[in-house]
Amino acid sequence: MIAIFGGTFDPVHLGHLNMAQQCVKTFNLNTLYFMPCALPAHKAVPGISTQHRINMLNAAIEPYPYFDLDLRELNRAGPSYSLLSLQELRKEHPATPILFLIGMDSFNNLDKWFEWQTITQLCHIVVYQRPAQDCSVNGELKSYLQHAKVDEVTALEQTLAGKLYFLSGETHNAASSIIREQLKKSNKKNELLPDAVSHYIQMHQLYQIDA
Repeated sequence: MIAIFGGTFDPVHLGHLNMAQQCVKTFNLNTLYFMPCALPAHKAVPGISTQHRINMLNAAIEPYPYFDLDLRELNRAGPSYSLLSLQELRKEHPATPILFLIGMDSFNNLDKWFEWQTITQLCHIVVYQRPAQDCSVNGELKSYLQHAKVDEVTALEQTLAGKLYFLSGETHNAASSIIREQLKKSNKKNELLPDAVSHYIQMHQLYQIDA
């Protein structure tokens, strides 16, 4: 299986690493790819440079041999539509199950994504739930949940795409937006960030009010 974890990672934090580690452990993966987006279609444009985000990701994943980066969305012009990346991955790996790791907040808004139903036919959606987050879906997305949700890992191993799996495990109540607000007040070591990322932010004076 191939696992992709997309996001702005602005900045990458311990919650991201925890999600990715739980996914690797649950599915016994050799590699999980962090796939940073350039111009997110559903979020604000990152306030720091692309290179800073790449450098922080590299610093964060360096201790973990089973993590790697997929930079295809940064090398593509225009908004970062997950559909395009998953279509490319499916062509590259026509006979391999693809896992697409997202958070519960993203899943609750999946029906607002560009051609979201096509996305669900290109990969398995793996949803990770942070503390105090609930699954709240309606309409076609609720119908997808009811038909696609499985509780066994083997169901994802035996088919290429189309399943939905809720990933449970240790949680970190971390959000990049909150961390950015904290860093505006002080860019000293933040307990929600990997040490290497905190050091990088301090060294480059990132996320400061006048940055």
